[in-house]
Amino acid sequence: MLPYFINGVTAGGQYALIAIGYTLVYGILRLINFAHGDVFMVAGLIMVYTSASMPMYIALPLVLILTVVLGFVIERVAYKPLRQAPRMSLMISAIGVSYLIQNLAFYITGGLPQPVTHPIPWISDTITIFGETTKRVTIITPFLTIALVFALVYLINHTRIGMGMRAAAKDFETAQLMGVKINSVISMTFVIGSFLAAVGAMLYFTNYPSVAITSGGMPGLKAFVAAVFGGIGSIPGAVVGAFIIGICEEIIKGLGYTTFSDAFTFVILIIVLCVKPTGLFGEKVTDKV
Repeated sequence: MLPYFINGVTAGGQYALIAIGYTLVYGILRLINFAHGDVFMVAGLIMVYTSASMPMYIALPLVLILTVVLGFVIERVAYKPLRQAPRMSLMISAIGVSYLIQNLAFYITGGLPQPVTHPIPWISDTITIFGETTKRVTIITPFLTIALVFALVYLINHTRIGMGMRAAAKDFETAQLMGVKINSVISMTFVIGSFLAAVGAMLYFTNYPSVAITSGGMPGLKAFVAAVFGGIGSIPGAVVGAFIIGICEEIIKGLGYTTFSDAFTFVILIIVLCVKPTGLFGEKVTDKV
């Protein structure tokens, strides 16, 4: 059972890095960024192409930079013009961006899964833990995830841009009236979310032989469920929810019910929405009269 627990913690850490992007954007814009899973997939494709054509010390920073640029462009082109539009328009735009990214990826790759021929050195090495064989990335992922979460919490609580993010999340209109540069705050939110998704992609695809255009679908959905489960809009909630889902998923596989491991995630979503719609750490929202 130990290998399944370790794999669950690893999967949870990877889901957490994606879930934070969902929860940050929702916290400020009240928008579910359906294209976020596809940004994760694009980061994987960029890693495949760059690592095959240039040294790893250039390829990895390039993955982070290009993914961040993609997130920034998506926000500026698809979401910023709709800032004053009804929320449904933003949601439709997000779905449109998701399909656009998938179709562009299909055009570039020809629809064929791209093999990960040059995995990241050192973290892709095989090691033995308590008599069980696994990759080093399995051990590194949860620690790196927790370190990045602490760094993000520090940024939000102790920097000017973090103060702007907290103000916008609390009251978007009032924050604008108080002089908060909303456009910069929102762009930074997408930049942070895309950066974490890129890190998650590099860790995730180290354990997988190829990257397909649909590779962001299931991890993205599970990360979204984790964000809802923990209380969407809450960073600690997203992280805790992701780890719980990852561990439970792998334990179910360990018990021999691999077929139902994905279904379990969505059963959790249904139960949470029925019993506690705000999630584990979500705050109850009351409308002012």
